[in-house]
Amino acid sequence: MEKEQQKRVVEALLFLSEEPVKTDKIAKVLSTTPEEAYKRVLELEEELFSEGRGLQVFETAAGYRMGTRPELAPLLEKAFSEEVSSNLSNAALEVLAIIAYKQPVTRIDIESIRGVRCEHVLDNLLKRKLIRISGRKEGPGRPILYVTSADFLKYFGLKDLGDLPELEITEENAEEEQAANEFDENKFSP
Repeated sequence: MEKEQQKRVVEALLFLSEEPVKTDKIAKVLSTTPEEAYKRVLELEEELFSEGRGLQVFETAAGYRMGTRPELAPLLEKAFSEEVSSNLSNAALEVLAIIAYKQPVTRIDIESIRGVRCEHVLDNLLKRKLIRISGRKEGPGRPILYVTSADFLKYFGLKDLGDLPELEITEENAEEEQAANEFDENKFSP
């Protein structure tokens, strides 16, 4: 199969797949090596970018997938506003953000940041497999520790947690963070 045909097959494969596709699977479909399959993915990614197309290739923790260009989001949200808004509630997004940036984190830690209870939200995020339980914290009651999952990375199209945007630290946020850290340090001291 020639290079251009391989690239078209990769494009169709990524477009049709609901889950990220690993390089090994692409190589198997193309009857080639993983290195050659990787080259076709990169070529497709470059071609879509250079032509300014509406789709692009994203690398995630689980492989590659096809998605829309981020700058088109405002227009697409208008067209699919009902579907987009029903995906995750604001509360779920807040809890996910806290877990993503502070993990591993307990329910009590999340509630102290948000100021409201979040058992129901955590249950829904666990059911959707966007978060997982990583263990228990040492100390009284041994509370459950929550972390993000591989499905979280896939859902948001992230390669790893390093792709998360930087947090903006304001004076108020810095003071709250310092007070929380001082409380944690003094919590178990005699």
